[in-house]
Amino acid sequence: MGLQCGIVGLPNVGKSTLFNCLSNAKAQAANFPFCTIEPNIGVISVPDERLAKLSALVNPQKIVPATIEIVDIAGLVKGASKGEGLGNQFLGNIRDTNAIIHVLRCFEDGNVIHVEGSVNPIRDKEIIDTELQLKDFETVEKRLQRVSKAAKVGTDKDAKKEFEILNMYFKCLSEGRSARTVVLTDEEKVAVADLHLLTIKPVLYVCNVDQSSLKGNKYTDAVKEAVKDENAEVLIIDAGIEAEITQLESAEDRKVFLDDMGLDEPGVNKLIKAAYKLLNLSTYFTAGEVEVRAWTIHKGDKAPQAAGVIHTDFEKGFIKAEVIGYDDYIQYGSEAACRDAGKLMIQGKDYVVKDGDVMHFRFNV
Repeated sequence: MGLQCGIVGLPNVGKSTLFNCLSNAKAQAANFPFCTIEPNIGVISVPDERLAKLSALVNPQKIVPATIEIVDIAGLVKGASKGEGLGNQFLGNIRDTNAIIHVLRCFEDGNVIHVEGSVNPIRDKEIIDTELQLKDFETVEKRLQRVSKAAKVGTDKDAKKEFEILNMYFKCLSEGRSARTVVLTDEEKVAVADLHLLTIKPVLYVCNVDQSSLKGNKYTDAVKEAVKDENAEVLIIDAGIEAEITQLESAEDRKVFLDDMGLDEPGVNKLIKAAYKLLNLSTYFTAGEVEVRAWTIHKGDKAPQAAGVIHTDFEKGFIKAEVIGYDDYIQYGSEAACRDAGKLMIQGKDYVVKDGDVMHFRFNV
């Protein structure tokens, strides 16, 4: 689907180290600002234990997981909205993403310089927020100037509605709040979608800690308190430990390492799942002898839209979908057994696909 999460933060907070853990791409990680200039893009497999369970029953020739794209965006600094530190380029990279993973440094280490001279994740967050808000304010202000005349004339209803929404954004940004805090109807969101505001994107906060703080510290507590009204998830990860895990060759070695650290799974797995959720995505499966595959859709998509993810012809010529719930498939062990038990349902164009559905489409072109 080409959906992207952009990793942002101040320089030297652990963005590129985290990206390297997520992806086979090797972004340069070094102890100085602007180490990352061009955005690195990694295609990341989404961990999903359901895929393995289905494959154990079907025994396919190959297994294909769902994927999302993660973009490592260079560190922002104060003044980015005015072009400081290659700011315009970096802000443009953020604009191209669908959601933001905001990495905050929550560890002390005298060997790793901090661009602001001290560790303070709340200050760091506010620096990033301010730069994105200032850029959005500039965008909204320009658009207001363009539509205000038509709105005041009163004959253009669309211009009047847009003018009202823009004024809500203008007030919000003027008060130092992000655009995502403005509550709009779906219709209103469509009306101003082409603004491509930076602060309207959903955010996941990642607190990068040291090994002794995997369950939190004073910095992570402060972050949780600061974002409690944002309806945003906060993850605590030690990027250094995650880097060590990626160096281990076998699953057995990784499991021993995780057990020793008291972890049930790598932090990056939780991050990938959280990013998938952040993008409002869902998964359905196709299961056959050739492959068992996870397909990515938006939550709320109907059967024809889900079919279109496989091929546009499937959506255009959609007739119906054969659907088996994931739990039923695991319980009965095969498509044939589910059919015999009456657990295979025939669904039409209005069926809203459920996360985990095992599907087969019938279409005509």
